[in-house]
Amino acid sequence: MRLLVIEDEKKAGEYLKKGLEESGFTVDVALNGIDGLHLALEDDYDLIVLDVMLPGIDGWAVLTRLRARKDTPVLLLTAMDELEERVKGLELGGDDYLVKPFAFVELLARIRTLLRRGPPRDIEHMHIGDLEIDAVRRRVRRAGQRIDLTPREFSLLQLLARRRGEVLSRTQIASYVWDMNFDSDTNVVEVAIRRLRVKIDDGHEVKLIHTVRGMGYVLDEAREAN
Repeated sequence: MRLLVIEDEKKAGEYLKKGLEESGFTVDVALNGIDGLHLALEDDYDLIVLDVMLPGIDGWAVLTRLRARKDTPVLLLTAMDELEERVKGLELGGDDYLVKPFAFVELLARIRTLLRRGPPRDIEHMHIGDLEIDAVRRRVRRAGQRIDLTPREFSLLQLLARRRGEVLSRTQIASYVWDMNFDSDTNVVEVAIRRLRVKIDDGHEVKLIHTVRGMGYVLDEAREAN
């Protein structure tokens, strides 16, 4: 799983990166609020460890701007231990708050707890043209006809539907659906897309799953095929 650490103290950032990578995570570190916010918005992380006192823009501003666009879990890490500061962090959208100095084992436990909560609740029902996705019952219909998908195919379709109109790279898809770093030698994403496309689009005049050459895949009823 991918974590982003936004921490301006270089040694602290290196310490966190080393410890978290030894615990099995993939970790990026940003040393200021501007770079951290950019990474948080442009890349997809499973959780962000966010210091509050940062150069550029502080952690409160990073959190506020992030929450306007994303629901990535955020663990605030700061030396400010006043009650009002902790409340402020949670009210701005932080998911947990840990005061420095801290024990690494406690940080690790809190990160794992937040990750176990899982992603934000999926949209229960999605409609894209005549395609219907019931996320609760994990059922799919197109033009009223039920389509049977494997669990992995359903996860892939759900990802594309939740990000409708957005081109997703093979790396993004592999990370979300298979929870793995992309290996250029494998064609697992292409094979899965091909199988899903057969089930979703074959026999229908309007195609929903499109390949964007050199970039990735997108689900959209209005897009012209490439």
